[in-house]
Amino acid sequence: MTEDIPAPADGAEAVYVYAVCRADEPPDLTGPAGLTCESPLRALAVGPALAAVVQTVRAADFTDEAWQARLADEPELERYARAHHEVVCAVAARRPTVPLPLATLYHDEQRARAALGRESQRFRAALERTANHSEWGVKVYVTDAPARQSAEATSQGPAAGVGRAYLDRKRSLRDRRERHRTDALRVADAVDADVGALATASRRLPPHRAGVPDERGTQVLNATYLVAEERAAELARLAQNLRKRTGAQVELSGPWVPYSFVGEV
Repeated sequence: MTEDIPAPADGAEAVYVYAVCRADEPPDLTGPAGLTCESPLRALAVGPALAAVVQTVRAADFTDEAWQARLADEPELERYARAHHEVVCAVAARRPTVPLPLATLYHDEQRARAALGRESQRFRAALERTANHSEWGVKVYVTDAPARQSAEATSQGPAAGVGRAYLDRKRSLRDRRERHRTDALRVADAVDADVGALATASRRLPPHRAGVPDERGTQVLNATYLVAEERAAELARLAQNLRKRTGAQVELSGPWVPYSFVGEV
C-alpha cells in the first residue's frame, strides 16, 4: 500500500502509518515519540470504526534514494525499525492492532485515508482474528553429535587390511545419522502438533540453515503461534513438559504483537 515518494520539494511532508486499530475510542498515543520529534503521533479515521496511527514526516527522508542508503546503514535502519515497533507495541498493549510494515507512507492524509479505507474489510477481519491474542515463537533444537562423529570417522580413513570394517563403520554411522534425522523430525512434528492444538493459528517457518555452527544443536522447528492471552501460562507449562518428554531444547519466545497473523496489509 505504500506510495512511491518522488524527489520532493524542499520542506515537503508525507504521512507515515504505523498501525490500524478500532476507533470505538481515541487511541492513547502517549509514550513513544515515533520516527521524529518534529510532529506528534495522531489518529486518522480511515473507515467505519477504524483509525490509523500516523505521523507527519519529511518526505525527503523516504525517497527511494534515501531508503536505499538507509538499508545499507544497519544502525540507522535498526533505529527506524525500533521506533516503528515501539509505536506498534504501545498501541497494541491497549487494544487489538494491525501493525503495518516498516516505511508505509503516503503523500498526504487524503491519500492515506482513501488507500487504507479500501482495505477496511481486511483490517476488521484481522482485528477480530487477533483480538485478545498474542504471537509466540517456538524453536526446537536437537543434538547433532552423530554428524560430528561421522565427520571424524571419514577423516580417519581406512587402515590397511580393514577396508570392510571401515565400510561397515561408515554404513553404521550413516544409518545412525538417518535414524537421528528421522527422530528429530518426529520431535519437531510432535512439538508442532501439541502447541498447534493449544493455539488458534500457527505458521511453520523454514528452520535456520543447516551447517551453521550453533551450540544449541540443529534447529528442527521454527514456528510461530497465535495464542489466546488467557492460555499463556498453559503454553509455558506445555513447553516445559515438551522439554522433559522429548529431551530436545524447546525455546519459547513472546508474547509479541501478532505480526504473522494479520495477513498481507
